[in-house]
Amino acid sequence: MTDETSGSTVPRRQLGRLLTQLREDASVSLDAVADGLDCSRQKVWRIEKGLVPVRVVDARAMCEIYDVPAEMRTIVAGLAKETRARGWWHSYGDVVPSWFSLYVGLESSAVLMRHYDAELIPGLFQTREYAMELFRRKNPTMSGAEREKLVEVRLQRQHILVRRLPAAPVLKVVLSEAVLRRTIPDRAAMTAQLRHLLDVAALPNVSLRILPLAAGPPLASETGTFVVLDFPQPLGRASTEPTTVYLENITGALYLDKPAEVAAYDHVWSDLETLASDEVESEKMIKAIIEERA
Repeated sequence: MTDETSGSTVPRRQLGRLLTQLREDASVSLDAVADGLDCSRQKVWRIEKGLVPVRVVDARAMCEIYDVPAEMRTIVAGLAKETRARGWWHSYGDVVPSWFSLYVGLESSAVLMRHYDAELIPGLFQTREYAMELFRRKNPTMSGAEREKLVEVRLQRQHILVRRLPAAPVLKVVLSEAVLRRTIPDRAAMTAQLRHLLDVAALPNVSLRILPLAAGPPLASETGTFVVLDFPQPLGRASTEPTTVYLENITGALYLDKPAEVAAYDHVWSDLETLASDEVESEKMIKAIIEERA
């Protein structure tokens, strides 16, 4: 992992899971750990959930409390050092909420992403004008400078689709036909957005399929927008980052990684792939809608 890609997100989550396992194996309570570190129970909980960087001194102290073998202590200390790394998006910290900063780190580390949306063009496919309109509608009182920063973060995220090192992730997207027909006020900008969809879909690592309205309601009608992220096998790490389902709402996000939760969304995704048009037919639909707007 490098500071330019994943930042500290994945190491934090890996270290949190590892420390949780070590604590439970040692039959130590959260309160006992908090007493040993002379900190709050909430801090220990946040460390275990991978929400905060971890000082090496705290990691070592936790290993001492859990009576962890020397070899494992070395792994824990190494992960703790990586949790201090900073990704590029941290320079926009004043406008990027912490719950979304976590997602950007995961997105930058994924090798496969499956994204369904019934309402909007996904962020990785958006043009500047489309993104600007969405942020304007979401918070009309936001200053122009703040809005511009948010747009820059969105556009910067798109670089992962064409990066060389690490290799660009595979992105599979299913969009409802309604997304293509739900226009923004600037008709020319919306047409440009649809053309941009075709350009991004032409990338070798990107698959874009459209779910026609005539296909009827998919199982995803009950889930709403979601992203499933798969991660590479780590080298020299204590554990593999699990497949994670990301669900966003207006005030925050959910990160689901329990096997049963992931299996449920795998089932929904399979249904989407059954109902959606193939890539060739999807391209034809987008071009037809562009012609309708001419």
